[in-house]
Amino acid sequence: MRYRFVDRIISLDPGLSIQCQMTWPRDLEIFADHFPQFPVVPGVLLTEMMGQAAGLCLSSRPHEPNSAMLIQIKNAVFRDWVRPGELLDIRADILSSQSRLARIKASTERDGAQVATAELLFAFESKDRLGLPDIDPVLLEFWNRTKPGAGA
Repeated sequence: MRYRFVDRIISLDPGLSIQCQMTWPRDLEIFADHFPQFPVVPGVLLTEMMGQAAGLCLSSRPHEPNSAMLIQIKNAVFRDWVRPGELLDIRADILSSQSRLARIKASTERDGAQVATAELLFAFESKDRLGLPDIDPVLLEFWNRTKPGAGA
């Protein structure tokens, strides 16, 4: 089972920036404990969501043989509660990327208001070693939807 915290890519400049969307399902088991009378998405999952968006951007570079793995979270700030069922816009901008490391600025908005931000550091590992497909299914869906003649 993969934990997918990105529903859809909205826009992508491969290896530079990405905008995605996510709606946390109301029926996730985690909301029974976090919190029964006031369900909110845990900050660690919001951070993972931003990290997954950034990883998709890094993986979108042509002929990229590696997968980005989150190794450091800096300056994570959570400005408001995120409730299940709310549509979130996630943005990740690649600040720098070398062969072994990448630094990303990520943010999440709801209805145009920022709810979370973080600076993330990634290392790279071979997709083969990790057992991952050559092309992430979310990236493949985006490219199929946006290629000329696809009728996005």
